[in-house]
Amino acid sequence: MDDRHLPWPLRWCGPVATIAVAQLLGTSLWFSANSAAADLMIAWQVSAADIGWLTSSVQVGFILGTLFIALSGLADRYRASRIFVCSAVAGALFNAGFAWLSEGLTSAMVFRFLVGVSLAGIYPVGMKLIVSWAPERTGQALAQLVAMLTLGTALPHALRQVGADLPWQTIILASSGLALLGALLIHWLGDGPHLPDARQRRAPSPSAVGRRVTVLDAFRVNRFRAAALGYFGHMWELYAFWTVVPLLVSHTVLASKFAVLGVSGMSFGIIGVGALGCVMGGWLSRRFGSAKVALGALGASCACAVVFAMFWQDLPAIALGLLLLVWGATVVADSPQFSALSAQACPRELVGAALAIQNSIGFAITVVSIAATTMLFERIGLGAAWLLVPGPIVGLLGFAWASRRSINEGVSTEGTP
Repeated sequence: MDDRHLPWPLRWCGPVATIAVAQLLGTSLWFSANSAAADLMIAWQVSAADIGWLTSSVQVGFILGTLFIALSGLADRYRASRIFVCSAVAGALFNAGFAWLSEGLTSAMVFRFLVGVSLAGIYPVGMKLIVSWAPERTGQALAQLVAMLTLGTALPHALRQVGADLPWQTIILASSGLALLGALLIHWLGDGPHLPDARQRRAPSPSAVGRRVTVLDAFRVNRFRAAALGYFGHMWELYAFWTVVPLLVSHTVLASKFAVLGVSGMSFGIIGVGALGCVMGGWLSRRFGSAKVALGALGASCACAVVFAMFWQDLPAIALGLLLLVWGATVVADSPQFSALSAQACPRELVGAALAIQNSIGFAITVVSIAATTMLFERIGLGAAWLLVPGPIVGLLGFAWASRRSINEGVSTEGTP
């Protein structure tokens, strides 16, 4: 990789680490409102359910934003670094607008929706930047990226523990400042040398003459379809699990046995350990390949869900805590490996759009699974954990089905180590 043009701090860190840090800074916008939930409930006289609409607004904005990027071809017509920078700046401004201009839930939802749209140009485009700099170790590099996203997801729980006395506007604006710093890092870094230049991609190739190549062509590739189906099953479980982690802690023996840690402290640990799971999965992918790591992690998280649903009342506190930590580590470790498999399988000229639409569909699935799991929890309690099990099972079966079709066509589905 030729990174001699970079400022010395970026040369010291390397392109992959720079993108991972920029991703953490940019995606800090995603859950910034969660750390202000208690203050907003008092200031606006709203309920916890109303605050939940702020998170849903971000999710919907992200879904629609990724759909637009994918179907319009924007992600592959312009430089990924330029899209990232513009999106991070826009997200920072909309987030600041949420802090200073929101007068109630309705206006706040509008700003959070726009933050979600902006994130569509940060998360999937960040994955494309990784591919452009390190295609030979995509699984390991994407693992670092998702590890940073996982830490960003866990961060609000830590902020609630240590920053309760800060004005909520200060915490929100801090996220905007971090996003601007992430934009600056990517502006310095630029695109990697391993994808065609955006200007070259605007002209149709001779093989494409007479037929417009669209992102849907990626789904014609069985290797891509296998990875996508595995990813969709994983997404059914992931965000629903992250949403109910505080409930899993507060409604079990953990809340009383480890009261000194607090529900928020334990939730931060259970979610945050996923970053370690991603890094370990990335290291293992170099040895065993992305496919084996992804399927192993998906199977392990499924097993954790089954064990928790069956035995949460009987397990001692230590065993239950370890189970949740293993679940937290494995539930997200497969995400970068499925994305790596997708990036390796689809045509190079469709990498950005394909990852964007895969993200869009995956996050649409999370909206359904989060709503279904939380509603079921209100009715039957922690037995709602059973609802997380079908996602990994469908993901494993879908991957196996599409892989078999690929093998029948003489193409291996094993990820490139």
